[in-house]
Amino acid sequence: MENSKLYIEHVIELLHAIANEQDVYVQQASDLLVETIKQQHSIFIFGASHAGILAQEMFYRTGGLVVVNPILPREVMLDVRPIIQTSQMERLAGYGKILADNSKMKAHDVLIIHSVSGRNTIAIDMALEAKKKGIAVIAITNVTYSKQVKSRHACGKNLYQIADIVIDNCGDFEDSCMLMDGMKQKVAPTSTITGAAIINSLVIQVVEKLLKQQIEPPIFHSANVDGGDAFNKALIEKYKDQIFYM
Repeated sequence: MENSKLYIEHVIELLHAIANEQDVYVQQASDLLVETIKQQHSIFIFGASHAGILAQEMFYRTGGLVVVNPILPREVMLDVRPIIQTSQMERLAGYGKILADNSKMKAHDVLIIHSVSGRNTIAIDMALEAKKKGIAVIAITNVTYSKQVKSRHACGKNLYQIADIVIDNCGDFEDSCMLMDGMKQKVAPTSTITGAAIINSLVIQVVEKLLKQQIEPPIFHSANVDGGDAFNKALIEKYKDQIFYM
């Protein structure tokens, strides 16, 4: 029981570190998203395997931005079998470029990429291709981790060295964080918790900044409250030119 409490305390410490050390980058990212929404461009988010959980967290949910488009290729999602395929596909040269080319991303859009290690080919390919297309790239990654591992991409760079804005999840090397007596392998990763906090902080800042400019933020209501479906349907219709998931 003591280790589980220590884990929660550690996560709280990481969240404080993000709030104190990463706010400037969250501010920059939220400014970019605000302008993207105002100029009627689109926001995309991608992550492979467990990193893709953030794409689902930011997409089509109560309290979330209507204009966020997830890129969810089946080959790197957690329901694929055999699951080891996700690791193979993350490292396949050119696959990230294919995903970027077959998405609806275009110049002046924004792509958020979540990759904890930031070393795999899929994320780097996608970031490089997005930038070629004039798309700004926001990376959510673990900089400490990434600096200790070699890029798997031919360019030799990790994601944090390519993205326009980098938000560090302030996590531990290898992501898992608790080394318990009798174990050689640490347990309990933190990136899903800290990543969700980062993207929801981004959404909050976007809403605050839109409200200051007297712009109604495009935020979903819960579909499980009376009137929620009609409210959301109207928002989807209003922003239909910026969304590609319907």
